[in-house]
Amino acid sequence: MTQAHRPLRAAIWMTGSILAFSAMAIAGRQIGGIHDSFEIMTVRSAVGLGLVLLTGLATGRLHEVTAQRLPGHFLRNIVHFTAQNLWFWALTLIPLAQLFAIEFTSPIWVILLSPLLLGERLTRARLLAAALGFAGILIVARPNLSALDPGVLAAAAAAIGFAATSILTKKLTRGESILSILFWLTLMQFCFGLIGAGIDGQFTLPTAQTLPWLVVIGFSGVLAHLSLTSALSLAPASFVVPIDFVRLPLIAVLAALIYAEPLDPLVLLGGAVIFAGILINIRSELRSNQRGKKQPVP
Repeated sequence: MTQAHRPLRAAIWMTGSILAFSAMAIAGRQIGGIHDSFEIMTVRSAVGLGLVLLTGLATGRLHEVTAQRLPGHFLRNIVHFTAQNLWFWALTLIPLAQLFAIEFTSPIWVILLSPLLLGERLTRARLLAAALGFAGILIVARPNLSALDPGVLAAAAAAIGFAATSILTKKLTRGESILSILFWLTLMQFCFGLIGAGIDGQFTLPTAQTLPWLVVIGFSGVLAHLSLTSALSLAPASFVVPIDFVRLPLIAVLAALIYAEPLDPLVLLGGAVIFAGILINIRSELRSNQRGKKQPVP
């Protein structure tokens, strides 16, 4: 793979992440009144762990799983586990489009924190992408700061946690196998979920009605993290994460079709603004890689 093709490959991986996270949101909404977030995370991680082990055995790559960076895995997964539980809780409290709009403040934090924590350059194109993405979110959400509810606060906290997770994931991709990252993700979060689900002494077992949705959540969770981790291994976090903005107009349309949630025309306008920022960032990264390819080696 040439250096110039890496951003394009990263964008393709992010398409898989967008579809997987959207499927997980629909499945989570379907069973949110039956299983609590800890139970959902436990079953999701169990399904994911099985998929990771099968993949490792089939490809002969289980030897890539090591414990050399266990503290880094633990920190990443406790942050992500907390954020994901808050996200599943918010999923049952506020409309899907509002949840995703609040969640998409996460790339803004990634773009602004990446220079400090990852040493990535904060270019004008990335700043413009962040500004357009944030403007698009404001157009869609039109937040009322005087009437915040628990669902909004949970979604906001989850967004900050997801931003931290993206940065910690990017750090792990420097020298750590994707299979190893996914193995520790599913194993640790299965243990965290089991502990959380057992605190109240009640665990609602999957039923014939909920099991298919839990499997969808488990499969989508692994696919989403595989796609996101692969994208982060190919391109800077400040380039990869803004692509996730595409989920907002997509989930707004799905919520309108499936749950009859109102489809505000401003969602489409906000989506167009978000797309503009993404395209500017992608074109800037592609031009930068092309210039790097043409420069002679001293």
